[in-house]
Amino acid sequence: MEEMTKEVDILGRYVDLDEVRQIAEDSREDIWALAKKYGREPKIFMHWSASSYTSVHDSYHINITGDGRIYISTDDFADVLSHTYMRNSGAVGVTICCAYGASPSTGLGDYPPTEKQIEVMAQVVAVVAKALWLTIDKYHVMTHSEAADCVDGEYPHEPYGYFNGCDKWDNLYLGTSESPCIPDSYDDPRNGGNVLRGKSNYYSNQL
Repeated sequence: MEEMTKEVDILGRYVDLDEVRQIAEDSREDIWALAKKYGREPKIFMHWSASSYTSVHDSYHINITGDGRIYISTDDFADVLSHTYMRNSGAVGVTICCAYGASPSTGLGDYPPTEKQIEVMAQVVAVVAKALWLTIDKYHVMTHSEAADCVDGEYPHEPYGYFNGCDKWDNLYLGTSESPCIPDSYDDPRNGGNVLRGKSNYYSNQL
């Protein structure tokens, strides 16, 4: 397994949660304006990058490396990046840098989500959601797997997630005791989205 302290292959810069909060607050008006053009409220999408722990990508606003460090690819979260098909406007893309070589049939591979990444992602989502005045629920905060299968009831595209026979399964499960395997449905408590939202709501209550 790759050392998580290796120099990061980075296109952005390192920040802490306070700076994430400030950038989200500064971007809030523009993010809401973009979302309203599509008749909806802003979204936060939770991804994994299908890469190593140290590879940071500019298609996401926020990257979290294997050791839990936070990197941003832009100082404006209203920037429209290519993180979630047909859902990028008025949305913030957050990814954990992991899951290289993972597949539903073989598992999470040599780069499963780390405990630190999972907790930091939940903290980041809590901070961004509060800054954007969003409720942390499946209608505003989703994994890419959930977004691909339109679990929010919005259909800007045909479903292309795991439960519709396709291969988009980001964070469907996390490889932890709470989320040890592919769930039976998105309503299953073991669904990674449910676990992450639960943790995010916990951290939000501490803010």
